[in-house]
Amino acid sequence: MIKAVLFDFDGVLTTDKTGSVSTIRSLSRQTGLAEGALWHAFAPFNEHLLLGHTTHSAVWPEICARLGCDLDPSLLVRAFESTPIRHDLLAYAAELGSRYATAVITDNKADRMSCLCEYHSLTSIFNLVLVSAEHGSGKEHTSIFQRAVELLGVEPKQCIFVDNSERNLVAPASLGINTVYFNEVADTALSLAQVLNSRYGVAPRVTPNNSSKPTPLRGAA
Repeated sequence: MIKAVLFDFDGVLTTDKTGSVSTIRSLSRQTGLAEGALWHAFAPFNEHLLLGHTTHSAVWPEICARLGCDLDPSLLVRAFESTPIRHDLLAYAAELGSRYATAVITDNKADRMSCLCEYHSLTSIFNLVLVSAEHGSGKEHTSIFQRAVELLGVEPKQCIFVDNSERNLVAPASLGINTVYFNEVADTALSLAQVLNSRYGVAPRVTPNNSSKPTPLRGAA
């Protein structure tokens, strides 16, 4: 029996494949700087940010130096807030929350997710938001999933994890967590709901309303 549904954040609960895509695009629009230049400036710090070894505030002066200009840090906050959210998926997760434990497990920067949790009231929707930068390791390892299972008080076989990267399904599957691949381009809340219902008997109180033709999702056991 399924007791918990776990969601990746970027590419599942958002329409962009990664958080960096959302952030860089917004900063480019706000500043007029080329996206390529911004990617180059942020690249040396990305892994350290994802693992919680530093923060954007700490590396912001170095990023600005690499860009050759001083940028107001508030631009970064606006970039975080501009992340394109799938509101149909958030609504679906909220409905699932009436019957199942729900969580977000994400490889992400701590300050970005703190901003987005507050901006979109994520902690009122999900029982748990587990971030790689706070945990110290990401979804390529099993420890972040083991921690989620412990905190939710469930067994791995009672969980489903949904992610838009098939490589991120390997570690949870090795623990016995049921996994579902979500195509961030083609899939919707409706197609996800149909798969979770047909494959695992998971159903919210209200079926997601989405007129898009559902696309079958693939799972990895």
